Amino acid sequence: MDINLQNKKIELIQWLSTLNDQSLIDKLMQLRIQEKTDWWNEISTDEQKSIEKGIQDADNGKLTSHSNVKKVYEKWL
Repeated sequence: MDINLQNKKIELIQWLSTLNDQSLIDKLMQLRIQEKTDWWNEISTDEQKSIEKGIQDADNGKLTSHSNVKKVYEKWL
């Protein structure tokens, strides 16, 4: 991890540990909640459908082994 990033994290932790402003703490908690969005809700409907189809195919045994895929795409790897 970048040392500068690590130093910023430590500085923030130290600052947070001394913070007594409830409204600011609440704002920071809201920011944290907003940052924890589910990636599924961030992708397009087409991407969701594609993933669901892939899961359905896997559940139905419609899979191609890794070794077969490697054989097909070997010249590009």
